[in-house]
This record gives sequence, C-alpha cells and structure tokens, in this order.
Amino acid sequence: MARRRLGTVGRVSDAMHIHRPKIEIFDPTAATNTDPKGFVRSVDEYRVEPFGLYMARPVVGHGRIAYLESWLLPQLGLRANDFWHHPENERENDLYLDVADTVVEDGVWRTVDHYLDIALWTGRKLEVLDADELTAALLAGLVDGDTAQRAMQTTFRTVDGLAAHGYNLETWLRTHGMALTWRRR
Repeated sequence: MARRRLGTVGRVSDAMHIHRPKIEIFDPTAATNTDPKGFVRSVDEYRVEPFGLYMARPVVGHGRIAYLESWLLPQLGLRANDFWHHPENERENDLYLDVADTVVEDGVWRTVDHYLDIALWTGRKLEVLDADELTAALLAGLVDGDTAQRAMQTTFRTVDGLAAHGYNLETWLRTHGMALTWRRR
C-alpha cells in the first residue's frame, strides 16, 4: 500500500521562508547541466529519446550523493532520478521522482520543479513528499493555483499508475511507450 507523507499545511508566516521553484538547465550540445543554484556541471552522457532526455553526471561536493542519473519525461510532468550514494550513506529508496514541467527550446531542456516528490521503493511502496512546500509556495504566491493543481494531478496520476503496476516505474512507463535504460540498473 502506498504511504503518503502529506506534511503540514504551512502558515502564511512559513511561506515567507519557502524557496522559489527550482529551475535547472540541461544542454546536451555543451554537455552541461546548470543546477538550481546556477553551478554549471559537466555531464558524462546525454541521450535524447522521443519521450525524454537521459543525463548521467558526477555530483561534486555533496556529502551523501556521488553520482546522478536522470530521465526528463515531459509528457508525464516527471523527472526520474537514480542517486548513487557514497557507500557510507546508502539510501532507503530506489528512485526519486520530481514533479516538474519541462520545456525544450533550441535543443536546450529546462525544468521547473513543482515541489512535490515521490520516493519509490521498487516493488514495495512509495511515499509522496513535500506537499507542505507546495502549499507554502502557493500561499506565498510563488506558484499560481493552476500550477499547484497540475502538480497535484501529476502526483496523483503517478501514484495511481505506480500502484497499479506493482510500484515498478519501468513497468508503468512501458504502458506509455517509454523504455528507460540506466547505467547501473
């Protein structure tokens, strides 16, 4: 059964401390990824497929994460992530899904994260995270009602799809004509 951590509804005063939606740039031609803080990172591999963009790169200077593989899936409003943790910081979940809009212009991909995330334990369960951040951002005017509603609909559709397919992302995505390949899976 899916467990959903919905968080607490933020008070207006809490909304003052919430961050703006995170924007990230993916440039396959330059083989770079500009993270939400504006740091330009070298990318080991980009792969463009009809349904999305794959990226693999080291994570520099992070205490827990050593490497990142991501699939941007614009049709579904998702970014699927496999974080490779340092050995002493192994994670609990298998994959981490960000609810995000993706726009492609002149070969450059740009995502806007909409706060909601889904931690997935393949074949077992999932957990929805950061609803409190979305609520606080909405209260603070950092996202509009349509964006918040779209983020929630994307999350619910994803939860339903994953639950109906045994909490297996690849199985669910095949029903959408998407076949993901990863470096270590």
